Amino acid sequence: MPAMPTPVPQPDPSAPVRLLLADVDGTLVTQQKILTDRAREAVAKLDAAGIAFAITSGRPPRGMAMLVEPLKLKTPIAGFNGGLFVHPDLSIIDARTLPREVALAAVKTLEEHKLDVWIYSGNDWFVRTRHGPHVDREEWTVKFEPTVVANFDDRLEGVVKIVGVSDDLKAVEVAETDARHQFGDHVSAARSQPYYLDITHPQANKGAVVKRLSEQLKIPTQNIATIGDMPNDVLMFALSGLSIAMGNASPDVQRAARRVTASNEQEGFAMAVEKYVLPLKS
Repeated sequence: MPAMPTPVPQPDPSAPVRLLLADVDGTLVTQQKILTDRAREAVAKLDAAGIAFAITSGRPPRGMAMLVEPLKLKTPIAGFNGGLFVHPDLSIIDARTLPREVALAAVKTLEEHKLDVWIYSGNDWFVRTRHGPHVDREEWTVKFEPTVVANFDDRLEGVVKIVGVSDDLKAVEVAETDARHQFGDHVSAARSQPYYLDITHPQANKGAVVKRLSEQLKIPTQNIATIGDMPNDVLMFALSGLSIAMGNASPDVQRAARRVTASNEQEGFAMAVEKYVLPLKS
């Protein structure tokens, strides 16, 4: 008689929470990229309850440095959707980079869809147009300037993330689908904002972040809660015991989560901590 397959453990939304992993933009901060007093106080309440707190984002780690002190972060920070893990002092733990040939093909695919392209390597950000679509806003968000290059020919070694940028949201959606078909398991391709398509190493995704933090902090995934607002957050929802979607998330993202809170303009992060996470403390 053939052996029965081993059942896959299912997330348990009633399990005690020992770690909350939060997305940043659209979740932890407002649309104006402001960390509110109530959000900061909510993280302090987590610490007082013995619940660890960590952040992950498509941003470079350098673009999250301004959150370290106000949130008193102690856990590893997962930048580039997990492509680069750093300590709170931004010293690098490890990086998952794209092979040069894959990076080259990804740039070509994004260009074929008429998307502007950005390249991230380590803590550096490279663009070809100084004030291209969303560059100024991204600079304001991450608090550092990009490096302008004529082309990316000499920048494709050690690439952590490639971003396709366009205000033609349908073009971004189609590029995401095509990139997934073209590269399969060789990359992770997901929208971090409706106008951003992030292409990273296949293990640089928010689901992998949950697994990595679970291993490093010795916290079972069923005891991890996650909160986010975008399609690239769905992977971490699937692996955590408790998943919470923001009120500003799309209906598809909300359906992928076990709980839905208010929007990031209505203190949805703090409300989720108070209503869903703290009641499940160990």
